[in-house]
Amino acid sequence: MKDFFKYVLATVVGIMLVGIFSFFMGFMMLVSLALSSNQKPMIEDNSILRISLSGTISERATSNPWAIFFSNDLAEQQGLDNIIKAIKVAGEDEDIKGIYIEGGMLQSDFATLQELRKALSDFKESGKFIIAYGESYTQGAYYVASVADKVLVNPNGMLDWHGLSSQPVFYKDLMEKVGVKMQIFRVGTYKSAVEPYMLSGMSPANREMTQSMLNNLWGNICKEVSASRRISTDSLNAYADRYQALAEPSSYVKQKLVDGLAYIDEVRQILRNQLGGKKVNLVEASELAKLYDEGSSSSKIVVYYASGEIFGAEGNMSGLNGEQIIGKNVVEDLDALANDKKVKAVVLRVNSPGGSAYASEQIWHAVELLKKKKPVIVSMGGYAASGGYYISCGADYIISEPTTLTGSIGIFGMIPDASGLLEGKLGLHFDAVSTNKAYDLEPATGHLSPAAGAAMQAYVDRGYKLFISRVAAGRHMTEQRVNEIGQGRVWTGQQALALKLVDRLGTLDDAIAEAAKRAKLIDYEVIASDIETDFFSSLLSNVQEDYLERKLKTVLGTYYDPLRFAESIRGRDALQARMFFEPNLK
Repeated sequence: MKDFFKYVLATVVGIMLVGIFSFFMGFMMLVSLALSSNQKPMIEDNSILRISLSGTISERATSNPWAIFFSNDLAEQQGLDNIIKAIKVAGEDEDIKGIYIEGGMLQSDFATLQELRKALSDFKESGKFIIAYGESYTQGAYYVASVADKVLVNPNGMLDWHGLSSQPVFYKDLMEKVGVKMQIFRVGTYKSAVEPYMLSGMSPANREMTQSMLNNLWGNICKEVSASRRISTDSLNAYADRYQALAEPSSYVKQKLVDGLAYIDEVRQILRNQLGGKKVNLVEASELAKLYDEGSSSSKIVVYYASGEIFGAEGNMSGLNGEQIIGKNVVEDLDALANDKKVKAVVLRVNSPGGSAYASEQIWHAVELLKKKKPVIVSMGGYAASGGYYISCGADYIISEPTTLTGSIGIFGMIPDASGLLEGKLGLHFDAVSTNKAYDLEPATGHLSPAAGAAMQAYVDRGYKLFISRVAAGRHMTEQRVNEIGQGRVWTGQQALALKLVDRLGTLDDAIAEAAKRAKLIDYEVIASDIETDFFSSLLSNVQEDYLERKLKTVLGTYYDPLRFAESIRGRDALQARMFFEPNLK
């Protein structure tokens, strides 16, 4: 028996020692990665910048220590900021001879792709080449790749070009079958965020708005591709009707959508020929971006990123949450920027479909205080709608992309009534004793009395009136005019310019230049605020949740946003200034 315990103890101690050793070695490896992650790379002669149009492109790069251990599903998440920095370095660095774009399955909003495409177009002024190749191109990837000097596709590859569509899913009948009904309170003829829960199809107003928006977006895309590929927009529309993704690849050449068919080894040879037969050194955008010089000066222009849905103090803790704008945190950050004497101007980079009306109002107020001390310029990304526009409207100057989705000036509230499920189907019954009448604003079943419903609608009406007044003051319009172009209607950036909801069309760089001009700066440093957490914070943050988030988006697809919203409705602020679910543009 003594020998048995002796062997067991030795085994346990051995396991513990191996565990400690493994932990120590893993920790040391992560420390090594942390130290090396910020080192500037050495660029060899005859290098080519490689840009992968696969995975997702978000506003900003986030450090992901786990990417090297997992599949590309985690790794293929890129930041627009890093890619554009890399393109700028490639245009100026003599060792970088050109850009190789690798097409693939890309997911991103069109304003992000438009900004990336503009950077590539500017790069061509350096006289260096851009070659694009893909085994397959999604429509968004092809839109970007079409700017290249030469576009190639695999002889058995696919190129998707089919126009835009929006296909919202409606849940009203399904919810009725399980005994749940949404009680809707809204202002705005076009405020369609609630339609999936109250209708079985698009309302005429929603259909009109969506068709107008799609036509404008598609017009912008076709115009740019037409100019690069020298194909008429009529021809591009004709091709979009022909199920191009299933077409014979040789037809892409005949239609001038691509310049040729090639296998990957042939593409490598083409790249070598561009370098005079010399060895090709491919450099990743994330590495080359480290060489970008933000400037060095005591005068700072801060780019403050506000990306994601807008929440109050705690955000959505449901576990189904992506990027978030936490109102309380943003207010504190903007207050710190207002009181930092080295910061001479602030560019607020907004990419948000909106969210909490209350949090949006607090951020609006913080912007008002900030601009009393220094210029505030808004740069709009893919979305700056509803609450996203609320926090933007007070800025000194607003710049958007032509394909930004903005406006959506409207308010709604939504409360699920589960009495049909709880009482009618499950047989649960509720009774109450109270001291006053207004207890029925938060009943156990969610069913509001007529008086409570009327009070809720009045609350929503006041929220809309306040929203209108903020836009009117910020954009120097009458409240009547804002109401006319408001009503919850979503506009593209190009349409918003004509309506004076934005001041001009342009990129983040244009917004930085405008900020420097208004602050009367010639020499300045650009600082991106809260772009990346440090290595170890990233290591200990919600990596697993982030992974599951992307998996859920992949599995649920079209259903992800509506189901996430319905799942978390109880934890949200009563008033929502939110755009309808990102319009499933495909």
